[in-house]
Amino acid sequence: MTVKNAFYAQSGGVTAVINASACGLIETARQHSDKIGNVYAGRNGIIGALTEDLIDTSLESAEDIAALRYTPSGAFGSCRYKLKNFEENRTEYERLIAVFKAHNIGYFFYNGGGDSQDTTNKLSQLSESLGHDLRCIGIPKTVDNDLPLTDNCPGFGSVAKYVAVSIREAGFDVASMARTSTKIFVLEVMGRHAGWIAAAGGLAAENDGESPHIILFPEIVFDQEKFLAKVTQTVEKYGFCCIVVSEGVKNPDGKFLAEAGTRDAFGHAQLGGVAPVVAEMIKAKHGYKYHWAVADYLQRAARHIASKTDVNQAYAMGKAALELALEGQTAVMPTIVRTSNNPYQWKIGVGELKDIANVEQKLPANYITEDGFGITAACEEYLRPLIMGEDYPPYVNGLPQYVRLKNLPVAKILNDSFDV
Repeated sequence: MTVKNAFYAQSGGVTAVINASACGLIETARQHSDKIGNVYAGRNGIIGALTEDLIDTSLESAEDIAALRYTPSGAFGSCRYKLKNFEENRTEYERLIAVFKAHNIGYFFYNGGGDSQDTTNKLSQLSESLGHDLRCIGIPKTVDNDLPLTDNCPGFGSVAKYVAVSIREAGFDVASMARTSTKIFVLEVMGRHAGWIAAAGGLAAENDGESPHIILFPEIVFDQEKFLAKVTQTVEKYGFCCIVVSEGVKNPDGKFLAEAGTRDAFGHAQLGGVAPVVAEMIKAKHGYKYHWAVADYLQRAARHIASKTDVNQAYAMGKAALELALEGQTAVMPTIVRTSNNPYQWKIGVGELKDIANVEQKLPANYITEDGFGITAACEEYLRPLIMGEDYPPYVNGLPQYVRLKNLPVAKILNDSFDV
């Protein structure tokens, strides 16, 4: 049997641990060099495959590949690029197959969220119809934690830890100044339709009166009057109020509180910052002095405080993806299966991409308190294990030391142009 090469790409918003998945896949591939050839990475995600801009990871040292485990962001470059509709225009998918045939690629690994799993599934279908033997495996990645069939998604646990730590520390700050200065602090976190990250902030409030006092979820329609009353009640009781708000909170009309009126490459509404909207709302009603912050890229890039559970699971997903491909499977994704809460234990499962693609797993109703402003004990039981453990990167001169790969190109064979 001819040994085939593999293609790996990172897709969508990156995380603190997506490179750990790359590390798991590449290191495992190197252990099976008799069955799999070189691992080529797409420069800037799937765009690298479309433009035949491939990176030869075999030219990277074992030490640098190992260092990916503790390096944040996308080491090979990621992208927000949605392939055209498969049913109406197969040109891009056929281009991918042409590039893969040219470079003897028989394995396709796509590390991303729901849109990425959809692409992987469609590519699997097309490669079969065109007679090209291509094993297509999705690798889960999303800070939003909204993929179905998997207990949780690599990338989420580290963001959850960052948000919980940040709102706890900010709470101490505000409490110390509240008598004569700031009484309101609003932390905006990611989460367009699913409130998993916002919910994670609730882990910081282990005792009565601790931050956050209020969480605003995208699953709960925003009630301004009820919210402002809760703020007043909190300030009167504790002297200050700390709030975690998801970027995707909507008003009763179904519009995002912070919609900017523009759209991204996937057709999603661009959100313009809900934290200042909420803070100004409180100021107008109560006159309280406020500060707000948007966690933005900081939450998903914070490898210095990553969850050890998250790092281990991200690595395991990359390793499992390679092993599934070698077993002959295709159109599947490795999943995380929780087998015990106390002690926390998990194992690797397998989900079919047709059941994963374009499906959003939202925060269950029983994870949100009856008043809509907090998390329940069931939610805490689910979340707590995902932020456990520390896995610090090495530090040099007081700063975390991360790796930058050489990312040397693979020689082009097709030598033509393809516009993206």
